[in-house]
Amino acid sequence: AMDAIPDEGREGRITIAARGEADSEVEIKITDTGTGIPEKIIDRIFDPFFTTKDVGKGTGLGLFVTHNIIEQHGGSISVGSRVGEGTVFTIKLPAQGGERNG
Repeated sequence: AMDAIPDEGREGRITIAARGEADSEVEIKITDTGTGIPEKIIDRIFDPFFTTKDVGKGTGLGLFVTHNIIEQHGGSISVGSRVGEGTVFTIKLPAQGGERNG
């Protein structure tokens, strides 16, 4: 999300919100007011080695690895975006029941 906020000219905001119920699902939303993701590339952002950064500035593995970790835990991640307005990533994970330590 930090990469989505331009350094020059305008302030940006990143918001993280979580909600859930015991023995159900946890939902985490990460929202930014950055530049947004163009429609022509949004379907590729979870692909390995896909990056929009300059050569040497990114590996293109961050969202790919994130996607895989979430899926390995029985969850999902989705994205919605509007160019010039921002992006929201929604992560859904199964909640684990049982006793809590602490």
